[in-house]
Amino acid sequence: MKSITINGSQRESVGKKVTKALRNAGQVPCVLYGGDKSVHFSAAELAFSKLVYTPNAHTVVIELEGGGTFNAILQDIQFHPVTDRILHVDFYQVFEDKEITMEIPVNFIGNPKGVRNGGVLRKNNRSLRIKALPGNLPDYIDANIEDMKIGDKLYITSLANEAYTFMHPDNGVICLVRRSRAAIVEDDDDEEGTEAGDVPSGQTDDAAAE
Repeated sequence: MKSITINGSQRESVGKKVTKALRNAGQVPCVLYGGDKSVHFSAAELAFSKLVYTPNAHTVVIELEGGGTFNAILQDIQFHPVTDRILHVDFYQVFEDKEITMEIPVNFIGNPKGVRNGGVLRKNNRSLRIKALPGNLPDYIDANIEDMKIGDKLYITSLANEAYTFMHPDNGVICLVRRSRAAIVEDDDDEEGTEAGDVPSGQTDDAAAE
């Protein structure tokens, strides 16, 4: 998995006045958990842009001036309710020999056969939670949906991988192809009644909701 480096400065004072002064200076107060003790530090707000404003998953290398280097993952982030500025960030320190749990985006590959025949692709999960050693964390999870016909569902078990464990039920549905009113009947398996409330042919559920 790709890493993003965040340069910061360790801080000793954690009071409200110090925190406010840091934010006024364009700095974000942060805490690193998971080690022998919590580490308080601050980093420039711009340093988080590639970590926060992206659908991709990353690990983090935290380099503190005079305070050492730590490997971590983003644990929690707080935004201002009006301005959406980053107010506070929590990280969790990771170690190569200890498994961690992380949300990983799903990379859907192909255009389903059912969609080409007028069906509608519904994506129930655009990311999945997995547990793995840091070295086994993937950038994304591939899901080949090219052969899915109308009525087919892709289950968690279809993506089983020895490198990591899914933190979802085995019968969890990642995506499915639903029938639309204009769907072409492919074979006997697809000869089912039209479902009420289905969206027009060629659209996804996301497009119909707009």
